[in-house]
Amino acid sequence: MLDRNGVDPNHLNLTTTNSTLIAMQRKYCKLGECPISWATISYLPNIGGNVVYLACFFVLLGIQMFFGIKHKTWTFLGSMIMGLLLEIIGYIGRIMLHNNPFIMNNFLVYLICLTIGPAFFSGCIYLCLGRIITVVGPEHSRLQPRTYAKIFIGCDLFALVLQAVGGALASTAKDHAGSQQGTNVMIAGLVSQVISMVLFMALWLDFTIRVRKAKAMGSLGRSQPALYNTLRNSAIFAGFQWSLIVATILIFIRCIYRVAELAGGFNSAIANSQVSFMIFEGPMIITAVALITWFHPGRVFRQLWVPAGKGDRLVTKGMKPMHSDNGSDVQLGSNIALSEGEQFRESWRAQHQRA
Repeated sequence: MLDRNGVDPNHLNLTTTNSTLIAMQRKYCKLGECPISWATISYLPNIGGNVVYLACFFVLLGIQMFFGIKHKTWTFLGSMIMGLLLEIIGYIGRIMLHNNPFIMNNFLVYLICLTIGPAFFSGCIYLCLGRIITVVGPEHSRLQPRTYAKIFIGCDLFALVLQAVGGALASTAKDHAGSQQGTNVMIAGLVSQVISMVLFMALWLDFTIRVRKAKAMGSLGRSQPALYNTLRNSAIFAGFQWSLIVATILIFIRCIYRVAELAGGFNSAIANSQVSFMIFEGPMIITAVALITWFHPGRVFRQLWVPAGKGDRLVTKGMKPMHSDNGSDVQLGSNIALSEGEQFRESWRAQHQRA
């Protein structure tokens, strides 16, 4: 019986070179029957490697949920869950692609989910940098601490929309031209994500340089919020900052790889290199997320996660610090709130009065 396109599922034309006919027949193909060249990618994803990556993301999801619920880092947790679920679904798609590389839906599940997922991890890093700036010294940043999350999460949302629209266009395309159009939109989304990450890293580097200059001049400690004194000098806070730096670089490398992969088309050498994928996709994201998980902001900031998230809007005055088990300060005993700018001025006046 012929389908609506005139294709007999039981008698496929396996010698044709007509791309339209191949596309119409491909959904009826099975391994060992149709040429592997008919598949969207010319290799079978390694089942063992992809299962290992899938297991890693399941473990990381469990740990992230544990720390997120324990420390009530809800926005951070929500973004991590979204990213990890997309990674899990994407690797399930690759395992399905191993079983049947001719089913386009299997390919699209893998492609769209793994393309979009890391944007949520970048969002988590943006949330953390604003808090780092609040702790280290907001006056050395060119932007207000909370502005980083607003700007760069907004950029990520724009990139996500482009990637999602591109994925939708590719999944509903009836021909190669439509599929390529969808791919081009996804590339635009990835490129916009790369550009926003470059700008983010440049601002972060600028902040670091300005802090180092202030430290060398001996003026850094004068304006640093006293609320975060113990946290700022703790080893875990230093490790937290380095973990975010390395995670950002790994996600950036992965984004460059995906741009190159998609830009070359699904028939390009890089898109059909399983070795490249297994090096520049899975390990980059797994390592980045593992670092963010080990130095989870809930473990680092404890009760200071919320105050630090307020930026210069909330610093508590007149409190005696109570040291938590990770060395961060927890302030108790007063409900009086003072802006960081006012606290800086009071600290400055006190120092000059002593002088």
